[in-house]
Order: sequence, then structure tokens, then C-alpha cells
Amino acid sequence: MSALLRLFFKLLYHQFAFTYDLVAAAVSFNRWKDWIREVLPLIEGTRTLELGHGPGHLQRLLRRDGWLAIGIDESAQMGRLARRNTSGSAHLTRGLAEYLPFPNNSFDTIVSTFPTEYIFDSHTLAEARRCLLPGGRLIVLPVAMPKNRFLDWLYKFTGESPAESEDVIKTKLKEPFTKANFVTEILIRDLPSSRLFIILARKDHAEKTS
Repeated sequence: MSALLRLFFKLLYHQFAFTYDLVAAAVSFNRWKDWIREVLPLIEGTRTLELGHGPGHLQRLLRRDGWLAIGIDESAQMGRLARRNTSGSAHLTRGLAEYLPFPNNSFDTIVSTFPTEYIFDSHTLAEARRCLLPGGRLIVLPVAMPKNRFLDWLYKFTGESPAESEDVIKTKLKEPFTKANFVTEILIRDLPSSRLFIILARKDHAEKTS
């Protein structure tokens, strides 16, 4: 099942990227854009990088609210989709989160919503810390636990929603970021449709990458 899911998501992010919004809306009962908006109040500073910009909806919101936002994604298909959804106004680049093409200390905030497992990779986290200014934030929204019973069953079946207790989930989410020398906390947002787990990881104020 896990191998099939990896293949499904690979196709969804690449050859079938044009169906991404439809699939995301279907599995979230049209709530996923509301979930994404929950990261906006957590963003600090003006220079923001989005890892895995996908179809570009967060990019559109960031630019609307005045942030100097850049998005990076390894999928050329998602890049084309994001440019269309932002009317060509977004600053996008193609690349890997594990090898960010940006100078040290470039961003106040780095954000990622519903990324795949690359976000927990030690190379990704090291690159994020390198590119953040001292005191900068890495914000990750990895999972939403739906309150709808059918959705809960569907997410458990696909492996996209964890079945462990809240404390176990928080510990598992926090561990990779703590190991990467981030000061980390797990925030929970209760919405009518779901419960969101948000990772808030901060680069130490005294740390400056040279």
C-alpha cells in the first residue's frame, strides 16, 4: 500500500498535477485551502520562502498580504500551475529542499504546508536552518486530523492521518526538528472540520550561518 501511495503522489505532483486541486478538495471536503490559511498568522518578517509551493495558493495569499515571497518546488508541472494560479506574479524557482539555491541567512520565515516526507530529511532541515536569519521561523503544517468520520476512515486507510495518541504524534513530529538544532514546539489548531498539527521551529537568535 505504501509503495502504491508513493506512486500515486508522484503522479499527482507531476504528470497529473492538473488534477491536484480537485483531488485535494475531494479528500478534504473542500477544507484544505482553509487549513493552509492557518499558517499565515505565524509568519514573521517580510522575506518568506515556501518549500513545495504546489499549485501556488499560499503564494497568492502571501503576495496579497505584502510578504516578499519566493516559492520552490521540484515539479515543473506544479511550477506551471502555480504561475497560472498567481497570474504570473509569483517568484518561483525549481529545485530541491535538500539543496536550496539561496544564500545563508536569507529569510525571516520558511513555510511548508502538507509536504511529503522530504520535510523531515536531515538535509532539508539543515538547509532550512542555513537559509534562515537568526531567530527565523520554520513553519510546517504536515497533517490535519479530520473530524468527519468518513474522512477519518479515509485518511487512516491511505496512511495520511496518524492513528496514535496526540502526545505520540507531537513527539514524532517534533523529534527531527529538535535533532536539527531547532527550538521546536507543536501547535494545535482546532477547526470545525478538523484538528491541525503545526510545527513551529525557530533558529536560535545567537546562531548566524557564515
